[in-house]
Amino acid sequence: MKILFVGEYSNVHWTLAEGLRALGHDVTVVSDGDRWKNYPRNIDLRRRSLNMTGSIRYLFDLARVWPQLKGYDVVQLINPVFIDLRAERIWPFYRFLRRHNGRVFLGAFGIDYYWVKVGMDCKTFRYSDFNIGSALRHNPENDEMIRDWLHGPKGDLNRRIAADVDGIFTGLYEYEMCYRPFFPEKTRFIPFPIDRSTVTPTQTLSVPYVATKSQPPSSLNCFIGIQRSRSAYKGTDIMLSALQRLQADFGPQRLQIFKAESVPFAQYQEMMNTSHVLLDQLYSYTPAMNALLAMAKGLIVVGGAEEEQYQLLGENELRPIINVQPTEQDVYEQMARRLLSGQEDIHQLQLDSIEYIRRHHDHIHVARQYEIFYQQ
Repeated sequence: MKILFVGEYSNVHWTLAEGLRALGHDVTVVSDGDRWKNYPRNIDLRRRSLNMTGSIRYLFDLARVWPQLKGYDVVQLINPVFIDLRAERIWPFYRFLRRHNGRVFLGAFGIDYYWVKVGMDCKTFRYSDFNIGSALRHNPENDEMIRDWLHGPKGDLNRRIAADVDGIFTGLYEYEMCYRPFFPEKTRFIPFPIDRSTVTPTQTLSVPYVATKSQPPSSLNCFIGIQRSRSAYKGTDIMLSALQRLQADFGPQRLQIFKAESVPFAQYQEMMNTSHVLLDQLYSYTPAMNALLAMAKGLIVVGGAEEEQYQLLGENELRPIINVQPTEQDVYEQMARRLLSGQEDIHQLQLDSIEYIRRHHDHIHVARQYEIFYQQ
């Protein structure tokens, strides 16, 4: 098949494209590289600035690229806002893709109307990016997303595209719960892909951590990635505070903090490779792409891993992720008890993390599931 991916989040489309290419398909990725993360793509549609000159150049790039996007058997969009324009201007670009290609699919891979709507019902999830129990979470990032997606043109665009596409892919348990009630016939959960052939397990597997009679315990290197504009939304502010308290109580010789703030993907990976633990996605039930990549490398993930997501995967044995509730105290207590006290088998958690990715997220295995759904 000839396949077109439009847009990028966290290297999902490029990794999936590599899996589909390995299965013999012709795949083109058109994206902005997820902005400063600068992920690979075949056709670059990066908007270099928001000023008048940058806007004119971006429109020129769209006018040059868009007429070429014809004749594909499959088109997949990363999100309803799949190019860097205001939502009210995107529909004609969608209609062009719809008219001039075969089947069109929508990815439920990030923030959109249904994610905000269901998160705010305070019933579907015990906690999410938008609620803790029956209480709504309010911060500047959340309020902006509610305004844009629930009440603004982004939501209108999302509803129109979701109703029109041939199928909707959900990459996490949460997104599945958001879309299936509205589109049960065309929603399909498929796990995010990880290309294990590009991942080398880090040195963590050979580092002794628990003290022995002849050797003191090694330092636990903890890595946290922070997007400055989304720290409160993602919960990294709370996770970082817990880490700092752990370091103060246990000492820097027992716990080191490595912090990446809005760095390109290549630099992010280098920092990850020196770490033993990744903290990510405080308000999630499910590990997302950053956490999955870390697990493939043998890092232990501290973050969301509720039983619902294991059940959706059909995983009845492995529990490699340190699941935490969305409070600073629980992050502190779980890490202190399970990772700093010596009670947990650190080496086994690392091996289980690698095996978990092999079972559920291998990009060839994931690509085959997409291939079947495309053909159906």
